[in-house]
Amino acid sequence: MKVVVIGGTGLIGSKLVGKLNEHGHEAVAAAPNTGVNTLTGEGLAEVLEGASVVVDVSNSPSFADDAVMDFFRTSTTNLLKAEAEAGVTHHVALSVVGTERLQESGYFRAKQAQEELIKDSGIPYSIVHATQFFEFMKGIADMSTEGDTVRLAPVKIQPIYSGDVAAAVGRTAVGTPVNGVVEVAGPDVFQLDELIGKGLAAKNDPRTVVTDPHAPYSGAEVQETTLIPGPDAHVAETRFADWLAQQQ
Repeated sequence: MKVVVIGGTGLIGSKLVGKLNEHGHEAVAAAPNTGVNTLTGEGLAEVLEGASVVVDVSNSPSFADDAVMDFFRTSTTNLLKAEAEAGVTHHVALSVVGTERLQESGYFRAKQAQEELIKDSGIPYSIVHATQFFEFMKGIADMSTEGDTVRLAPVKIQPIYSGDVAAAVGRTAVGTPVNGVVEVAGPDVFQLDELIGKGLAAKNDPRTVVTDPHAPYSGAEVQETTLIPGPDAHVAETRFADWLAQQQ
């Protein structure tokens, strides 16, 4: 089948396109640098011609509250309209475990708005909620840094390798629409502050992690289980320690 991957040149998208093509599907990477712009609509009708499935793994270039909301609302509205006109029969979107519990955050309010647009579109859909990627642990540290101190809440996190996310999204894309949410997570549960501390130490990063129960995560205060999935989540195989060892 023809699968159009919006954000197909990024971290997840490029892996997903490769996996789908390996399995005999016609996966097309759609992104501004391939002539497809979901904000303006440029190239959408052309790339969706003959497509059965659209997978949206795109992300906003700005995480400022207004900008990220505008990105997901505009992009998703344009995409769903073009899909309806092209006869696409399955819309798949990558989102985040805990989105509905992180509504103090402008980013997660925007992701929730994206999900609501998809649910209301009338197009059969599947939303994949993934936990945070191994590759973004440094990003979590950076957004939680003040001077030489990294303030993090002692909450649970169950991170996942980006390649395992791409595999889960790919399985979902070629399957039957669930018209709901599928969760995917890594195999190990960590305490966020301890995990980031280990990651910084492995990179010889001099920053100090300070445990603060009220430290925000992407602008939202988090509880112990905010960032971890429910009991029915698909658990991937790649362990953080193995991945980290390969980064040395």
